[in-house]
Amino acid sequence: MSEKAGSVSFPVIPSDRADDLHHLEFADSADLVLFVAGNQFMVMKELLLAFQEEHPDIKKIFYETLPPGLELKQILAGGAVFRGKVIDVVPDVYASVTEKAMERLEEEKFISKGDYFLYLHNRIVLMAPEGNPAQIAGVSDLGREDVRISQPNPDYEDIAYYIMDMYRQAGGQALVHRIMERKRAEGTTILTIVHHRETPLRIAKKTVDVGPVWATEIVHARQTGLGVDEVEPGEDLDQRDRINYYICRSKNGRHPENAAKFLDFIKSARAQCIYESYGFVPHFNVRRY
Repeated sequence: MSEKAGSVSFPVIPSDRADDLHHLEFADSADLVLFVAGNQFMVMKELLLAFQEEHPDIKKIFYETLPPGLELKQILAGGAVFRGKVIDVVPDVYASVTEKAMERLEEEKFISKGDYFLYLHNRIVLMAPEGNPAQIAGVSDLGREDVRISQPNPDYEDIAYYIMDMYRQAGGQALVHRIMERKRAEGTTILTIVHHRETPLRIAKKTVDVGPVWATEIVHARQTGLGVDEVEPGEDLDQRDRINYYICRSKNGRHPENAAKFLDFIKSARAQCIYESYGFVPHFNVRRY
């Protein structure tokens, strides 16, 4: 999706995604602007409260929790359209779940070469309605004709590439084609734009039977009282050794000092412990905290 504003084509943020644009009212006057991978939405409030306790001078923080692929398009285009208006704020910090996004920012001169680092990990599990009525036992069951899947869209969601690798490991390219092409044409693979919000909603309404999600989203769903079952793909399939979160500071951000403070904080034991409490896998040592 894209929309033209004058001669510039901007990506479009879906109109129902206001809950992924946090403190939009002071985006232009914020002390810090963060674009973080959307699947971190559940941790950000606690994380930023802790950050501001250590840095009380940083009072206003605008942050997005949209899919990082959509945020990357927003950065490269110089803005995005939301409800008919252009949001052209430049992030001070951008985080993604693919190193390719960082390499693209290097190529386009938005960040200096090598000016990013790995800070977190996650893994993939399968979310099903409570009781698992479709009796999903593993990844291969997603190829069944009767199984309706809430599937992240690879055009917007980095998790989709890890999920497709999981399918490929479980059933070869035939399973990838079955789920991503044939079942999509049949209407039993339903793509998402913001999977961490759409998939739990579909699960709750029982309009789908299963959805591959980050393990952290199962933790969050249960914390919010959503009745879900978790189906483990197994350590050989859940991509835990491959899912790496990267973060960087933009060369064009307006608050380089505050960005540096946030990047230091994200590596701290306190921040890593907060992430761990939400089901993430820390990258840095948390024992000191």
